[in-house]
Amino acid sequence: MWDSQTIMMIVEGTGVTLYMTLVSTLIAYALGIPMGIILVVTAPGGLRPIKVVYKILDVVVNIVRSIPFLILLMLIIPFTRLIVGKSYGATATIVPLAIAAAPFVARMVESSLLEVDHGVIEAAQSMGASLWTIIWKVLMAEARTSLIVGATISLGTILGYSAMAGVVGGGGLGDIAIRYGYYRWQADIMIVTVILLVALVQILQVTGTKLSKKLDRRITG
Repeated sequence: MWDSQTIMMIVEGTGVTLYMTLVSTLIAYALGIPMGIILVVTAPGGLRPIKVVYKILDVVVNIVRSIPFLILLMLIIPFTRLIVGKSYGATATIVPLAIAAAPFVARMVESSLLEVDHGVIEAAQSMGASLWTIIWKVLMAEARTSLIVGATISLGTILGYSAMAGVVGGGGLGDIAIRYGYYRWQADIMIVTVILLVALVQILQVTGTKLSKKLDRRITG
């Protein structure tokens, strides 16, 4: 029955899902942006090629990205307990979410920075710009539109991961869908949670697209 308690549960689940998604995305970008920059800078042909650093980071990123999220979530349970004191609930789920998303973000950042016109970089170098100036005022500035698009994609991906965490009591809409929609065969709750998850992804996608277009200096009119 759709009483006030059920409705409140859905509302709270939506809030928890957004909390997990947004916080883990922020942490993933705090980790992923430096990783992506290092991959670009130290790559063969980069601003400061360092083969050993590039190879090690490239392998680490590829390995973590290749591990399915549910397996990674269970694999790092001891680390999650060490960080937050428990392995279940919304806050605990943020740990594996951030770890799983950071390599994905790193690749998105790397791809965005590699799209920057090399002529702009060469112009900055010819003017005597330092490495950090080129990174922050040339690469990051020129790639900002692509970075925002990448962030939108990352949010949608992490939102999907957060729903999967419901299998192990991660909280949020995914947890509600598993507990009520699957174990208790309440199809109506399952349908509503799926609709809400799709709606959240669409809202994030539209918002990110509009923001990227607004900041894209190449679009006129």
